[in-house]
Amino acid sequence: QVQLVESGGGLVQAGGSLRLSCAASGRTFKTYAMAWFRQAPGKERESVATINWSGSNTNYVDSVKGRFTISRDNAKNMVYLQMNSLKPEDTAVYYCNTKSEQLRLNWGQGTQVTVSS
Repeated sequence: QVQLVESGGGLVQAGGSLRLSCAASGRTFKTYAMAWFRQAPGKERESVATINWSGSNTNYVDSVKGRFTISRDNAKNMVYLQMNSLKPEDTAVYYCNTKSEQLRLNWGQGTQVTVSS
């Protein structure tokens, strides 16, 4: 089964940028539509960005539109999330996984993003 490892989080000031990476193992990765999720303390995990298998179609939750960009490199089995103009409310643990709940993979450990004001 595909395994997911997220990286790239850290502490950044408001207005700063981070680029998250998700490394996926397994040959079937390129067939999955993927998504980035985040979970803030005391809140439910939410999907913030999705990308189809080829990378030609992306969607974002309203709160990150215009600031976050999801991309993928199927040759490298990677999914990325470029986050610009970060806000304190973006503070959360970020995870990648399949867009489809029915095809959901085991969750990775996530990567912590902390935005200071």
